Parts: sequence; C-alpha cells; structure tokens
Amino acid sequence: MNKVILMGRLTRDPEVRYSQGDSTMAVARFTLAVDRRGRRDANGDGTQTADFISCVAFRTNAEFIEKYFRQGMRVLISGRIQTGSYTNRDGQKVYTTDVVVDEQEFADSKGAAAGSDGGFQPAPRPQPDNAIGDGFMNIPDGVDDEGLPFN
Repeated sequence: MNKVILMGRLTRDPEVRYSQGDSTMAVARFTLAVDRRGRRDANGDGTQTADFISCVAFRTNAEFIEKYFRQGMRVLISGRIQTGSYTNRDGQKVYTTDVVVDEQEFADSKGAAAGSDGGFQPAPRPQPDNAIGDGFMNIPDGVDDEGLPFN
C-alpha cells in the first residue's frame, strides 16, 4: 500500500503550468514544510525541525490548489509517493521523490486563515436592493407562487 497523509505549510505559492496539446491539463507543484519533532535535550526541551516535501497535483486538484492555496497556509493532503529519475545537463543521474496529491483540504479555520498573509477570504455578499430587515427578499406582486422551488 502506498498512502501518504501530510499536514504542513506551503513554503511559497504553488507553481502551476498547463500542458500543451489537444487537451490541456493543469499541473501544480509546491513544497510543504512538515514539522518533525527532534530529540529532547537535558532540560527536556525538544527541538523542532521541518522536512520539506515536494508535492505535485494534476487536473482539477491542481486547479483548486492554484485558486486557493497560498504561501504560509497550513494544508492537509493525502496521496502517494512516486519516485523517478532523469539525467541532467551535466550528464548526472538525478533521483526524485514527490507526493502525488489525491485530495487536499484547508487545515486552518477560516478565522485563523484570514489573520495570516495567505488566508482564503471570500468576497463580501452583496445585499439585494429589495431585502427586508430579516435578510429575505419580498416576492413582487403578480409572481405566481406555484413556480417557486420550495412550495
């Protein structure tokens, strides 16, 4: 079984590219800083370091990440580890390890994200011109109630 679940912060805004050809496909690449607890010293204090994990997402996952993920956000992802290799310009073989994202979620509350630099903040909802004090709209005279979906 190859299953990975990670929670961490984005080290920078995701880099999103679109493939060429008949059917374009979004590809998002980003790095997660995932906390790792270190050893405890003589005082019992633990040092905390981070692992920087390369992640890649495709298609609708990549489009979602492009739209909502920003540097510094804490996110939760699940996916699988994928290894690969290529030969660089110097002729040396380079080995890669990425997490291919299957699912992603926000790990901070909306309020916590709004206080950070990269938080998701929805646009304010405009109020209709004919709204009454309780937030409901009046149905204009002459509109047949039978056509309304909640009757």
